[in-house]
Amino acid sequence: MIERVHMSKTGHARLREELTRLERKERIEVIKSIEIARGHGDLKENAEYHAAKERQGHVEGRIMELKDKLGRAEVIDCSNVNCSRVVFGAEVTIVDLETDEEVTYQLLGQEESDVKNGTISIFSPWGKAMIGKSIGDEIAVKTPSGVRQLEIVDIQQGSTP
Repeated sequence: MIERVHMSKTGHARLREELTRLERKERIEVIKSIEIARGHGDLKENAEYHAAKERQGHVEGRIMELKDKLGRAEVIDCSNVNCSRVVFGAEVTIVDLETDEEVTYQLLGQEESDVKNGTISIFSPWGKAMIGKSIGDEIAVKTPSGVRQLEIVDIQQGSTP
């Protein structure tokens, strides 16, 4: 059975743009770099050639990864999610029960998570702890500094990240 990769419309578009850039620009630039480096002579001791080949490996690997993820993508409209429970795409406001610090995160896929911009992966410890919970539910999240006790205080439809 194929494991679906959940992502927002915006996340899907970003991955498509990255794939297009890699295939149409980066790949061509790397091929040109390899050709130029080959012209410099002995390939055994040609650092430019080896660097270009390594870069080619990274580019081709990322292209394959993106094609795989986009092929298994399940695109979810985050502006149309049910807010009775925490689900993919929802914006969840939580409060730390020890510090009373309140923070809001949108739960998205791994490719879209960026804590600095208020998005976390549904597969992160925090995301896993929140999925399926309702307003008022308390959760315990294991962090490097110890277990944190949190309470879900609000669930909203997600905005476009």
